[in-house]
Amino acid sequence: MKRLIEFRDNLFPFEKQHLYVIGTFVLIYLSWTNFVVGFRDDHQTFIIFITLMFLAHRFTRTVVYCFIFFALFWIIYDSMRILPNYAVNDIHITQPYELEKWLFGIQYSGNILTPNEYLKQNTHPLADFISGFFYLTWVPVPIALGIYLYFKEKALLLQFSAAFLFTNILGFLIYYIYPAAPPWYYETYGKHQFFDIPGSAAQLVRFDELIGIPIFENMYTKNSNVFAAIPSLHAAYPVVTWYYARKKQLYKVSWLILINVAGIWFAAVYSNHHYIIDVLLGLVCAITGITIFEKFIKKQIFEDQITRYLRFVT
Repeated sequence: MKRLIEFRDNLFPFEKQHLYVIGTFVLIYLSWTNFVVGFRDDHQTFIIFITLMFLAHRFTRTVVYCFIFFALFWIIYDSMRILPNYAVNDIHITQPYELEKWLFGIQYSGNILTPNEYLKQNTHPLADFISGFFYLTWVPVPIALGIYLYFKEKALLLQFSAAFLFTNILGFLIYYIYPAAPPWYYETYGKHQFFDIPGSAAQLVRFDELIGIPIFENMYTKNSNVFAAIPSLHAAYPVVTWYYARKKQLYKVSWLILINVAGIWFAAVYSNHHYIIDVLLGLVCAITGITIFEKFIKKQIFEDQITRYLRFVT
């Protein structure tokens, strides 16, 4: 009976202050997507999901609060379509290609090839599967660590997700400072600049063909941020995840995440989505983001607010 009463008290947690929060968020988000970004079906799905999670139960509401920085990441990334980076600065097509060839060029059949070009001429079904599999893990692995931290240490979850968001913001700023074309763009269009084009799954279509489902084709043709190769944030995400797994002293898990790091880095180059220089700059972005967040933002601003925030959300 006591458990039933506790469940009843947790069900439909309509505390006034939380209703203010969700009401304000819905109003701002709907206004933003309708009048600025352009409202789409996925915006509707997102707002319905968040609202239901917020109102259904105290537990689901707390989940929303604790994963707020991941939600903000998606909102910011989605909002970048308002002002494409190629409208802010000149795009760079040949410069990354020539630098890659100069630093990592491979002598093959009488020519110097970039690693992307070499790998495209030496594909293998196993490599196709491995690259596709690992490239699908950039979201599930950080979220999996986040779920674990939600049950074990919510304060560290907030630190992890905030550092993840901050690393993304650094990467987004570089996208605007130095818009860069991915390898598949140079291969397809050469030096010509075309802005109104869809993204490409590139070599990841080989994974789609293996499993018989156009996962990457559907994913990348909807991508509006074509000139966002430098830095490779796909390469940065597992590094941030690895750091916070180590911080939680999940040593066995951190070794698995290191395998994930290697797999995603290989996939980024094999799939023709990134040069090695993009991957290395993604690593630098992750290290910089973690360092600035841990040494300055967390200590100066964030750390003192975590306890107060958790007391409010739980």
